[in-house]
Amino acid sequence: MLEHKVAIITGGTRGIGLETVRVFKEHKAEVILFGSKKETVEGAIAKLKQEGLEVEGYYPNLNDFDEIQQVLKEIDHKYGHIDILVNNAGISANKKIEDTSSQEFEHIIDINVNAMFRMTKAVIPYMKKHHGGVILNTSSMVSIYGQPSGVGYPTSKFAVNGLTKSLARELASIPIRVNAVAPGIINTDMVASLPKEIIDPLIETIPLGRIGEARDVANAFLFLASDMASYITGAILSVDGAARS
Repeated sequence: MLEHKVAIITGGTRGIGLETVRVFKEHKAEVILFGSKKETVEGAIAKLKQEGLEVEGYYPNLNDFDEIQQVLKEIDHKYGHIDILVNNAGISANKKIEDTSSQEFEHIIDINVNAMFRMTKAVIPYMKKHHGGVILNTSSMVSIYGQPSGVGYPTSKFAVNGLTKSLARELASIPIRVNAVAPGIINTDMVASLPKEIIDPLIETIPLGRIGEARDVANAFLFLASDMASYITGAILSVDGAARS
């Protein structure tokens, strides 16, 4: 589904990002994963190599627009084009607002929103040069329903939805399609570490009767990245088993 496409996936060293790397590779894309640290990037590349999947990786500072631009320039020079960007890098939060400092709130917004803006802004000239592309953003079910604490996280994901819908309209003429995937409760390392007495009540809130797997989300990204979704832009695709929180 992605043969001859070049895809960049941020937050690609673990969880949903790493699984999306796998799925894109299985569908013949050239994949470049981004991570926050050299050691995590190298570890992910080594793990994928053991699985027979060859990928390249970088660890640019997503707070540094110039550094992002330099890395994208290298990628475009090597591969000749950049077709897909998956903005998956992000951090969560669960503190009550009384316990959250301004600096902590700003850090969440900077990683979850401002870094996404920087990556998107930096990649547009390359997609424009090659007459189009696809930008996909990781949102969350809490962007729709909120959450009981950790206000910075749902605030950031509400912003992701706004960025997605607005840029879908702004970039359509290039054409660049812009969509988001809003995962629900997904079986990542963080969720897997939770005790049964916490997980079981969560599962009871999900009509499909199970928590999601990272591949469920990766498959949604695959669909939206592919030509099968050629008339879809500005969508926020929920992958949550119809959960309501």
